[in-house]
Amino acid sequence: MGCPKCKKLTENVQTAIAEAGKASDYRVEKVEDMQKIMSYGFVMTPAIAMDGKLVSSGKILSPAEVKKLLNL
Repeated sequence: MGCPKCKKLTENVQTAIAEAGKASDYRVEKVEDMQKIMSYGFVMTPAIAMDGKLVSSGKILSPAEVKKLLNL
């Protein structure tokens, strides 16, 4: 799906992980399958799930906010 907000959030997550030197420790997956998205229980996109659990929904987190979320 071509959601610009989702694309930006994906970029910010990748940037945060790279800046922290943890790129090899994380796997970032941009989910585009609607059934899989719905299975996470997202209320709004863009959203972030970690280990199958929703941790952020409805906003574009900055790289700094992502680092805080991931404890980087």
